[in-house]
Amino acid sequence: MRFASPLYLLLLAVLPLLGYYFWRLEKRRGGAVRFSDIRHARALAPSRMLRFRPILWVLRLLVLALLILAMARPQHGWVERSVSSHGIDIVLVLDVSYSMKAADFQPNRLEAAKKVVSNFVSAREADRISIITFATTYFTLCPLTLDYGVLQEFLDQVDFGIVDGNSTAIGMALANSVNKLKDSEAKKKVIILLTDGENNAGKIEPATAAEIARTFDIKVYTIGVGSRGTALVPVDTVFGLQYVPQRVSIDEDTLREIAGTTGGKYFRATDEKKLANIYDEIDRLEKTKYEYTEHHNYDELMAYAAIPALAFLLIAVLLAYTRFLKLP
Repeated sequence: MRFASPLYLLLLAVLPLLGYYFWRLEKRRGGAVRFSDIRHARALAPSRMLRFRPILWVLRLLVLALLILAMARPQHGWVERSVSSHGIDIVLVLDVSYSMKAADFQPNRLEAAKKVVSNFVSAREADRISIITFATTYFTLCPLTLDYGVLQEFLDQVDFGIVDGNSTAIGMALANSVNKLKDSEAKKKVIILLTDGENNAGKIEPATAAEIARTFDIKVYTIGVGSRGTALVPVDTVFGLQYVPQRVSIDEDTLREIAGTTGGKYFRATDEKKLANIYDEIDRLEKTKYEYTEHHNYDELMAYAAIPALAFLLIAVLLAYTRFLKLP
């Protein structure tokens, strides 16, 4: 919504002054009846309609206000945008092994990671994104898609128990992610792998999977999640759920090797803030370039002010010569 000639709107400031002038004029002006004797006229009770006579001036001021708006040429506009971009295909790989229940992140490592990943997804615009969860085995939660709403719904469903969470198969998860991207025609292909453990399951070694990723020109960013030293992990005991300290064991050397082999980068997140900063940095490193062509279109809305103005003017004229007719 805009006004093509907004300077006319300054005339609206005059209307209150006109209203005050007409009100004072009406108060001062008296009637004149040309009769020799008006004793009987004075005995007549004044009509109740006299109290509503000022409505004529209100209608006239309203007509002027609408005509001023019409002269200002209100317009409703919209923008047609043509987007030209070379999107990135991204696979987000999340560790859902039971060690991700550790409480060094709040409420636990997995929930903290989901929140940060959700913000990362929200910041993308034209990139296809997939989500893969893994532990002992892997599970493709969502294939490559541009529907971020559906992607967020799938992300909300990520939880423990999707796959066997007793061990961690980093190599298998990475190899499966490469398989999702190897036939992609995107200008850039990226994997962001988040884990808090060591590769202790699966038939494919992480180094082998990294070599395959490099073959298909896929960059891998690896993130190790967990505080240094020990962390409290929930354990079911005969006394119920208890939090016991366990040593944080992340195979950082392997994660560095994966990132280095593929031209990516390794990050270590020891708290929620650092984890958020890591995804922000990856977002900046892997930003898609867009080219926009915009066309602005406008519809004239003058008639929506001019037609009511004409209608109110006719009403004012009719009332002035009928119900509110004033003798000379």
